[in-house]
Amino acid sequence: MSLEAFQLNGKNALVTGSHRGLGAAIAVALAKAGANVGCHGRDPKPGPSCAEILAAGRKTFYFSGDLADSKVYPGLIEKTVAEFGSIDILVNNAGVIRRAPASEYPTEFWDELIAVNLTAVFRLSQLAGWHMLQKGTGGKILNIASLLSFQGGILVPAYAAAKGGVAQLTKALANEWASKGINVNAIAPGYMATDNTTVLRNDPVRSRQILERIPAARWGEPLDIAGAAIFLCSSASDYVHGHVLAVDGGWLAR
Repeated sequence: MSLEAFQLNGKNALVTGSHRGLGAAIAVALAKAGANVGCHGRDPKPGPSCAEILAAGRKTFYFSGDLADSKVYPGLIEKTVAEFGSIDILVNNAGVIRRAPASEYPTEFWDELIAVNLTAVFRLSQLAGWHMLQKGTGGKILNIASLLSFQGGILVPAYAAAKGGVAQLTKALANEWASKGINVNAIAPGYMATDNTTVLRNDPVRSRQILERIPAARWGEPLDIAGAAIFLCSSASDYVHGHVLAVDGGWLAR
């Protein structure tokens, strides 16, 4: 195998939640590897990722929409196909987190997290998968799971439930679509320095406890995800199906 197997020239991708954070890093990495990349976020205006994709010489667009609203899903996939001509890569990165004790966890928190972190992953995969099956040339679907796909966490019951579901959904879709040339895999990021972990990083006790548990002795950065994302979205991973790859600084090994 040559390094060309990691190239994405001629591929068309969509990365949800790519306005900032992990999604932005993944979107820019895919563009630098050769793909045209559509970006998405809840913010009405695009973030810097679109400009970086254009600077890499690739096509892009920005689609604003809240994935808690199921009406957004078809438009997001249709926009990608209309702009690029196909969807070859889908990265389901968008996610939210809400913290509260389980005995007091608000229904609206639960409903929002299951909708954004799990239902949207299935529906977007279903819609993108249909296009990939119709085209007949395969494709790559990459879901962003979590360490809480394996562990229960504290004060985040809906997030843990949704991310556990993402891991199982990844396997279920892989079982159906592997023989069709569609790879469905996931990355489980560790503790990353993003908006979702601001509360933890600002808590001196929790931040210290977390760092003491990470063998790499640091919080992860969005760019730490880029290599794994390129691998799982490229032909280098053509025989990898239904896998959840932890990128966690060694957390699960501790």
